[in-house]
Amino acid sequence: MPPMNDVTFRDIQKGLRELGLGQDSRVLAHISLSAFGHVRGGAEAMAGALTSTCGLVMMPAFTYQCQVYPLVGPPDNGMTYDDAQADNAEAELFTPDLPPHADMGVTAETLRRRSGARRSSHPLLSFTAVGPGAEDVLRAQSLAEPFGPIARLAAMGGDVLLVGVDHTKNAAIHYAEARAGRKQFVRWALTPEGIVACPAWPGCSDGFNALAPHIGSFVRSARVGAARLQRLPLADLIPAVVALLAGDPAALLCDRPGCARCETVRRVMA
Repeated sequence: MPPMNDVTFRDIQKGLRELGLGQDSRVLAHISLSAFGHVRGGAEAMAGALTSTCGLVMMPAFTYQCQVYPLVGPPDNGMTYDDAQADNAEAELFTPDLPPHADMGVTAETLRRRSGARRSSHPLLSFTAVGPGAEDVLRAQSLAEPFGPIARLAAMGGDVLLVGVDHTKNAAIHYAEARAGRKQFVRWALTPEGIVACPAWPGCSDGFNALAPHIGSFVRSARVGAARLQRLPLADLIPAVVALLAGDPAALLCDRPGCARCETVRRVMA
């Protein structure tokens, strides 16, 4: 007898189509494979369902493991420099074939290794894309504009696709925050060329689920196995976040004690 919530490639395809996705769709996907229950074929089935259904699929391939920290740095940078020094010994060197950080989920690495996949070169916040237009989307990224691929995807009529995850994983909200003028930070990466400063580092995402009541009118949902799938048009999502922050500059900040980035944002707004 198959496991409960056993999900197949066809089940995932069907769920994506229920959201209205097809070969003309361009998506930024955030995926928790384990949220389905058991998936026959694992991450390969998930990635295959995505790329066979949608025309262009992009996923974060972020490499947090490449961060290094200076002894001193800019003030109001959402971190305590002394406390971060112990992490430097564990830093990995960024290379184009370095797997994404484990927080990205197993499907992110599966997509990166897929035939025809392209990856941007940002040493901390790279993206992987598969499908027509992948290189064009990824070229929009620079150190100064790490979320440029999301802006490009929005201009192409793209969507965010959340699979078994909530808005705390939604990188498009980071882009919208930057558009709204929210304070950004600086981080540093270990690369073959040396230590590279990475400006426009985003804030904390722990408070992003507070956005949900403001965007229900344009979210489409489906369920596959135990996982909820959500489709959000970037053309609606980005202005909704910008408008929310215009009305309440503290919106979407978390209330977790000791969150250095959210505390810094509140302090510089005061």
